[in-house]
Amino acid sequence: MDAVLIFALVAAIVVVFVVAASVRIVPQARRYNIERFGRYRRTLQPGLNLVLPVADRVNTKLDVREQVYSSDPKPVITEDNLVVNIDTVLYYQITDPRAAAYEVADYLQAIDQLTVTTLRNVIGSMDLEETLTSREEINARLRSVLDDATGKWGIRVNRVEIKAIDPPNTIKEAMEKQMRAERDKRAAILHAEGDRQAKILTAEGTKQKDILEAQGTQQAMILRADGEAKAVERVFQAVHRNNADPKVLAYKYLETLPHLAQSDNNTFWVIPGELTEAVRTVTSAFGDRSAEGAPSGAATGPEEDDGRVPELEKGTPAPPPPLDAATAADEAVKQAAAAVDDAKAEAQAVQSPRIPGRGGSSAAGE
Repeated sequence: MDAVLIFALVAAIVVVFVVAASVRIVPQARRYNIERFGRYRRTLQPGLNLVLPVADRVNTKLDVREQVYSSDPKPVITEDNLVVNIDTVLYYQITDPRAAAYEVADYLQAIDQLTVTTLRNVIGSMDLEETLTSREEINARLRSVLDDATGKWGIRVNRVEIKAIDPPNTIKEAMEKQMRAERDKRAAILHAEGDRQAKILTAEGTKQKDILEAQGTQQAMILRADGEAKAVERVFQAVHRNNADPKVLAYKYLETLPHLAQSDNNTFWVIPGELTEAVRTVTSAFGDRSAEGAPSGAATGPEEDDGRVPELEKGTPAPPPPLDAATAADEAVKQAAAAVDDAKAEAQAVQSPRIPGRGGSSAAGE
């Protein structure tokens, strides 16, 4: 009875061991390579799989997801004999687990060494400046070479990126100086361009200001000239409307003449040539009227020395002006004003007989 129980217990243990050894559960995105007596048999897919216990065994477990591999910086010589350290990043994916396990011993090391040799071939045909500015071209050439070489290993290279390119320290310093000089150059150019634009805008503003001021001055002069023209026209029309004779005009001429020397800014002015003729006209006009209404003794009597300028007789030439222009102008103004006052006094004497005349005329009137 005990022997049967022991046999049953041993049989159960063997069955459990056989069942456990024949069942393999593969996770998602994993692949297991199975060998039977040391020879590749098959690749287990994700899920529940049955194998022969003791005869079959799992050789390699592979992850078929996309992997990222970052290599250490590798020294590479450029065409202009400069050593640069290049760090790359590789994105790959296992497409054939059997080939990845049996076609190459270590696919990561193989990919790393292939990347280094490809980089040296590509960078060796470029100078430093082209290397720094041609990353896209280098990435494309690396991907093409690696994809062709790793296809038989059951690996697909999806992308290759250059993470860093480190030139020597001396080259870095020279590049920094060059970049600093370029920045200073651009700053100087921008500053000069700003000054030029500012000067242009200032000149245009000054030009517009001068133009507007000139236009305003022109309009003001035009309006002032129009106003003076209208004023002269109205005066001219009023004179012609009232039918003024030359005597009135000569009188107005002499009446306006003293105002020429009233301004403080007039340091030099010219005596008009018509002054003598105007004085003669006014004097003759008022002299004729005084001869008609005054006694005969008034014409022959002696003049009192009252400071008035004697009347200018027709045909008597005017005395020559002195050499000093300002003195001549003042003397002419005084003579004109005295002549006007004399003419006004004689006119009032004619119109008012009660006012006594000068010298013998007063006696004759009585």
